Amino acid sequence: MRQKKVIMYTFKICPYCIKAKNLLNKENIDFQEIEITREELHELSQKTKMTTVPQIFVGDLLIGGCDDLYNLYKDREMFKAIFQK
Repeated sequence: MRQKKVIMYTFKICPYCIKAKNLLNKENIDFQEIEITREELHELSQKTKMTTVPQIFVGDLLIGGCDDLYNLYKDREMFKAIFQK
């Protein structure tokens, strides 16, 4: 199966962003990382209602942040279903 497009908005220095990237790399999930500024986060937050990074999207679906990603990872079948086409 092909993988859906994954985009992660991050800050340059962010332990939660690093933790989320490590999990995606461990699972061989390709993702596009977009480093943003605090001002850009404010703009993104207007759409997502999230005020922190990372913000992880799979296709058009907002997964959430690092904790959301790890909670999703606990359900292996759901995790695989969301990240594959």
